Amino acid sequence: MTSRRLLAVVLAASACAGAWPRRAAAQAIQKSLYVSVVDEAGAPVPDLGTSDFIVKEDNAAREVLSVSPADEPMTIALLVDTSQMARNDVPHVRGALPDFVTALTNPNERGEKNRIALIGFGERPTILTEYTSNPDELRKGINRIWAQQGAGPYFVDAVYDVVQAFKKREAARPVIVAVVAESGRELSYRQYDQVLDALRAGGAPLYAVMLGRPSSSISDEARNRNMVLDRGTTDTGGRVDQLLAPSALKDRLALIARQLLHQYKVTYARPRTLIPPDRVTVSAARPGLVARGTLISDQQGRQ
Repeated sequence: MTSRRLLAVVLAASACAGAWPRRAAAQAIQKSLYVSVVDEAGAPVPDLGTSDFIVKEDNAAREVLSVSPADEPMTIALLVDTSQMARNDVPHVRGALPDFVTALTNPNERGEKNRIALIGFGERPTILTEYTSNPDELRKGINRIWAQQGAGPYFVDAVYDVVQAFKKREAARPVIVAVVAESGRELSYRQYDQVLDALRAGGAPLYAVMLGRPSSSISDEARNRNMVLDRGTTDTGGRVDQLLAPSALKDRLALIARQLLHQYKVTYARPRTLIPPDRVTVSAARPGLVARGTLISDQQGRQ
């Protein structure tokens, strides 16, 4: 009788122990990021799996559950400087953009296409081409890119307006790519913290290409722009590039296009807690690789 009772206790304990991992997994929620992984040359790295990614929330490591190609269509806002100070850069911009939009509007393996809008930000932000997957329509917008006489750049305002438009459109996978002339005074009214908060909440990575030598301006407007370019790219999983020669723009945009088209969707487990983490980071486990990630918003638009 004693042996039977002991056996029953052992079996019950074993059953509880086996159920504990399942119960713990059931209590966790799944979160995902879109992640770019590049080598030292900036080229995308293929064929990565769960062991190749390290995800942390407030420095606490999380279990990576799955890794797959990110094939959901993107909604891309392409911002172009059309201020007077960009007049020398406009020919290079118009020459570089056709291949960029063609690469990003080609259908993926499921036959789905990304949608791109072309927006100028000399004076107030102006839509040159509405969101479309048609490269011919985008080329028409590219041909309308001209430096506006007497106009100044409103880059910071343009980023904020685009994020708000993404929210209204309920864009599932928003991306911002901006080409900015470095010279010239920023004229936006909004403060950098407004734009950074909107960027983080909107889940849109910011990619920016600066043309020319870095500006030495110490105005409040220049400071706001620099903060958006610095923290806005880093915090959202994007990047900022400085090109001294605008002739290098075509190759740099081609590199950005390849990075966007070869991202991963990384899903990990988050414990159920009342307080969400302040910071989520993703890194590559292999030496020499760099990972940049954008946390995907849930259906309620929360990051």
